[in-house]
Amino acid sequence: MVTKTVATKPAVRVRRRPGMQDSRAYRAFRVVNTVVLLGVVAVTLYPFLNIVAQSFSDEAAIRAGEVNLLPRGFNTVTYQLVMSDDMFWRNYQNTVVYTVVATAIAMVLTTCYAYVLSKHELRGRSALIGIAVFTMFFNGGLIPNYVLITSLGMKNTLWAIVLPNAISVFNLLVMKSFFENMPRELEEAAQIDGLSTYGVLWRIVLPLSKAVVSTMTLFYAVSFWNSWFAGFLYMDRAELFPVTVYLRNLIAGAETAGSTGGSGDSLLQVAANIQSVTIVLTVLPILAVYPFIQRFFVSGVMLGSVKQ
Repeated sequence: MVTKTVATKPAVRVRRRPGMQDSRAYRAFRVVNTVVLLGVVAVTLYPFLNIVAQSFSDEAAIRAGEVNLLPRGFNTVTYQLVMSDDMFWRNYQNTVVYTVVATAIAMVLTTCYAYVLSKHELRGRSALIGIAVFTMFFNGGLIPNYVLITSLGMKNTLWAIVLPNAISVFNLLVMKSFFENMPRELEEAAQIDGLSTYGVLWRIVLPLSKAVVSTMTLFYAVSFWNSWFAGFLYMDRAELFPVTVYLRNLIAGAETAGSTGGSGDSLLQVAANIQSVTIVLTVLPILAVYPFIQRFFVSGVMLGSVKQ
């Protein structure tokens, strides 16, 4: 029996030049890079820390401009006033429901639309892309949209908030680009094995798209969570408001009371730091969720926006 020996190439090791990482130029680059990044972090973090400090500070210190990074005259009157109101928690619950439902609907529609647009052999693909891009620059306007929502019977309902902005064209184009960069051989192999189009999307494409799906979910969730104008426009009853509208009305009421010469220590305290308190209460849930999907964030945006 004759055996054939196959020669294999030894693994090639890439060696760094001795002393390269300890060179003066490299050390200078690291120092400059560290200083610049620390400066960016400081500039980004300072305003938020200042807002948090003001939300816990006394009215006199806020009006005197003495609050910087630490609270002055620790005070929680505004927090107690806001969080003791049952309507605040009712509106907070509304916001959670609106955000979850709206994000789920938006992700389903955006994913399906983007997957369709990623197929170059699809007839009418250019027209579908043109329709989507057209809406980025032109819309019906405020009054026609209000008339449309009202005539469809969606006023004072969940659908008035979740449906009008269900698809973001920017997110759609990012997902389309991501799907276009996926290997076609995977989908072809799945189709040979008998999977339908929806089966390929559900069992092959989506499991490989966790990065971009997580990123788009964050984009939609933040957008719907911070949205207040739709609730202000289409909701007539206070129990249906999202929490952003509740806080907006609270700010307007506090400013009105302050401008009309209202008296009382608690009233002055609320008027002084109500904006800081509302910012902290609005941002806190997003800050709590973001660390869990941060690892997908950068890779999702880059993979969907860079053509390979």
